[in-house]
Amino acid sequence: MTSKTLVKKYNLSKDALERISARVKSAESKTSGEIVVALAAESDDYSFWELFAALVVSLAAAIFAMPFADQVRRFYESLNWAAPEWYLPAIYTFASFILILALFGLINLIPALDRIVIPRAIKSKAVSQRALRAFCEQGVYATKERTGILIYVSFLERQARVLADEGIAKKIGQDLWQLIVNGLVEEIGKKNAESAFCEAVEKCGELLAQYFPADKDDNPDELDDGVVILER
Repeated sequence: MTSKTLVKKYNLSKDALERISARVKSAESKTSGEIVVALAAESDDYSFWELFAALVVSLAAAIFAMPFADQVRRFYESLNWAAPEWYLPAIYTFASFILILALFGLINLIPALDRIVIPRAIKSKAVSQRALRAFCEQGVYATKERTGILIYVSFLERQARVLADEGIAKKIGQDLWQLIVNGLVEEIGKKNAESAFCEAVEKCGELLAQYFPADKDDNPDELDDGVVILER
């Protein structure tokens, strides 16, 4: 999924992205903390699980088709095929192989199918790991006072994470960030992505301002305020 497709999936126009960015800037003006918003199409490629699901379905289809082997044999004999005895198992093997490839491609292309075949625990782990990677890639860990947070959302899994750096984690419990995550996911599910991101940013900013108020004389903007679209 390209960056343009991902943004369209969330129904975020260029103006909407700019408004979210402006909300980040506004929230950061009241705190010494830094906020980064990052979006990903998916947190892993899940190739193993897609292939596994395709194999299971094709195996089930082959088992279901076995009782009809005699009808299949009679059909190709009616076409006057002079085929050896191994031809029937060859047909089944070839059909299964084609079915595996077709299902693998279909699952890979349709997020709704991916969500069904991939175990929830696997998706949750992948989202957490990708969020942590993005936390490092975007330099959220490198702020002067260790007061950066990452708001990470992954489209395929329909999950989000808020990761706070060490300086913040000492004062603000994860349960408060989880409340923001829950609200963010719920609103995105209602197709209100822009307002969901803006509200999440605002709530994060309020929490940060409470514990890490801005220094009027020295409050540098250390990280980019724009929405980051993560590539696979």
